[in-house]
Amino acid sequence: MSPRLPVVSLAAPEEEAARILHNACISEGFFYVADHGVPQELLVATMAAQRAFFALPLEQKMRIAVNKYYRGYTPMAEETLDPARSRRGDTHEGLYFGRHVEEGSEEAKLPLHGPNQWPDEALVPGYRAATEAYWEAVAAVGFRLLRLLGLSLGLGPDYFQPHFTRPMIALRPLHYSGERSSEADGLYAAGAHTDYGMLTLLATDGVPGLQICTDGTTWRGVDPLPGCFIVNLGDMLCRWTNSRYRSTLHRVVNTTGQERFSLPLFFEPNFDALVVALDSCVEEGQAPLFPPITAGEHLLERYHATHAGYGKAAAEQAAATAVP
Repeated sequence: MSPRLPVVSLAAPEEEAARILHNACISEGFFYVADHGVPQELLVATMAAQRAFFALPLEQKMRIAVNKYYRGYTPMAEETLDPARSRRGDTHEGLYFGRHVEEGSEEAKLPLHGPNQWPDEALVPGYRAATEAYWEAVAAVGFRLLRLLGLSLGLGPDYFQPHFTRPMIALRPLHYSGERSSEADGLYAAGAHTDYGMLTLLATDGVPGLQICTDGTTWRGVDPLPGCFIVNLGDMLCRWTNSRYRSTLHRVVNTTGQERFSLPLFFEPNFDALVVALDSCVEEGQAPLFPPITAGEHLLERYHATHAGYGKAAAEQAAATAVP
């Protein structure tokens, strides 16, 4: 069994939890969150809903193919998270859901903002209800962690709140195929990458596969801990803290030949939130390591690079399912 990550309990006093979180952020960039309050029944129901959706024929899934708002379905091998080492797309398919924004509204003029696309209720009964309830419950955990982040940096529990009034929180249900990964063949379930945003809160079906690299050379597995989320920091928080807090390289490798399902929730700030190095994280007389950037600009740059092959993958999938 791999060495266990630090555990941050949300039942502990905030000051104690913030201290543990701080140590995890500067060392591992990954930690478990316990006592989060999300009912196990909700997780089970949401995971079952994802299994039902991903079991649909490809043609039906492609009816809600990802749109200009980055909402909807992305087919198998559409994403390439480590193009330097991957010889073809990663062996997973997924969905994007965000905070609902009415089409035609002023906010919908922003990139990454718009209405969600949902599968037909007749095809997957209860899908939308379970997924929306899960999004709300886990987003609430994210806001509790946001308080701890502020405390951990000596900024107070409400420091980051103004940047999360219209957050770009995204739930990305994922289905990994049973195809085994092969480093020799450049085949990965999810290639090595760092996450783009602020925080990622992950639940899985218990099938192993997640690995992290904290020393630049060695990969080690992260075992699911019952009743806990796996949380990691993204590049945006790394920029905000001038690399004081780590955005750790990770990947998913299929060593079992089993399918795997996961529910990562990406906890992101407002589109126009200015990500600039905190004064307390910059040494006197030194320049920040990164220039200022808005959260939206940062995410768009990363999404466009990751999904550069979307048109090609979608066309191939559509051709494969076309009726002669």
